[in-house]
Amino acid sequence: MRIAVAVKQVPDTAEVRIDPERGTLIREGVPSILNPFDEYALEEAFRWRDELGGTVVVITMGPPWAESVLREAVAMGADEALLISDRAFAGADTWATSHTLAAAVTKLGDVDLVITGKQAIDGDTAQTGPSIAASLDWPQITFVGKVRSIEDGHILAERYVEGGIEVVRSSLPAVVTILKDANTPRLPSLRGKMKARKLEIPTWGIDDLGLDPAETGLDGSPTRVVTISTPETSSDGEMHRGTPEELAAVLADLLLGEEES
Repeated sequence: MRIAVAVKQVPDTAEVRIDPERGTLIREGVPSILNPFDEYALEEAFRWRDELGGTVVVITMGPPWAESVLREAVAMGADEALLISDRAFAGADTWATSHTLAAAVTKLGDVDLVITGKQAIDGDTAQTGPSIAASLDWPQITFVGKVRSIEDGHILAERYVEGGIEVVRSSLPAVVTILKDANTPRLPSLRGKMKARKLEIPTWGIDDLGLDPAETGLDGSPTRVVTISTPETSSDGEMHRGTPEELAAVLADLLLGEEES
């Protein structure tokens, strides 16, 4: 069984700053990390590879330095890694990104299952996994909290929905997005770190994938981020002390005052 896991390098959200004039993220000097939700996708792939046999190939699209998250994934247990990088891919929205990743999956060939995290912490759209499925014309199961079985060319999974859980069975190949409830990601091993350090990671560009420039990057993106801004915050407040009865009266007066205004 061959499982492809799509991961993303994202800025460490604890370090994100906004350029007030341009309204864009300041990435210079900001550390980048493996998207935390993708760790659960990787672990799920490792789990089924270990049980059924086969290989796990981890894929990311980004600048050359995005290779670092691929090596991290290999240190955790991935068998192969692939970097999708080309200036033509710059500025891609989720649709153009998914179209490019789907082309990479097609070129790899013999992929039985694509797994992604439920979403990336920088965009929070949860669109990439479903869009990969759309581009491949494969069935999809999103928000999976548990994969029950993979056998006889089918996958059986529990999908979290509002108010309950759906049990969904799909034929393979398919695309699955994984929630953090599905497993506990393993830590990189010493052997994995040694392999990651030595592994030669191929890079595929637009010519390798045979894509039309009009369908990739900014030109192939139907959406645009106009501005990004930091919400205004206020630290104004009042401190009241007293007995529970006195504080209840103060709170009641404040609430009544808001209603009257």
